[in-house]
Amino acid sequence: MNIKRIFMRFFLPSSFITLYVMFKYKSKVSPKAELELSNNLSMGENCEIGSFTKIKSSAGKLSIGKNTEIANFVFIASDQGGVSIGDYCMIGPSVSIIGNSYKYDELETPVLLQEKTSRGIKIGNNVWLGSGVTVLDGSQIDDGCIVSSNSVISGHVPKNSIVNGVPGKVIFTRR
Repeated sequence: MNIKRIFMRFFLPSSFITLYVMFKYKSKVSPKAELELSNNLSMGENCEIGSFTKIKSSAGKLSIGKNTEIANFVFIASDQGGVSIGDYCMIGPSVSIIGNSYKYDELETPVLLQEKTSRGIKIGNNVWLGSGVTVLDGSQIDDGCIVSSNSVISGHVPKNSIVNGVPGKVIFTRR
């Protein structure tokens, strides 16, 4: 970890980050949120990020579209594959969007010591993720989808689908 990243993570006051985002992106970030400022982060106008949300973008691109609302206690981590969240999205409380994983095919080697992978995550426009949803690496959620609370998304969700369950399955298509 280099000196700049250490300073940004541990010594930069949260009120500065709130003001920085307000002026640079014309968006609102709670002073109680933890947002890593890096060159990998881009955000549209009129976004709102709630308290106790943690957004990590130092390892890969993270793009948040305009008018997107991110509730409290959300965790978003991008890695080499990146995370893209579209416009007009609603992300409910306690959602996890995790843009990396580990290989686990070598039985003799602990998973922690195996290679880290990152295929990326793409979330389209006008998507609603209910509370407690987990979106895993390699997932793609197309425009207009609704993912019900506590579902786990690990693949492709077609346009205008309503998804429920673990693993998430399409239960209805919006018309």
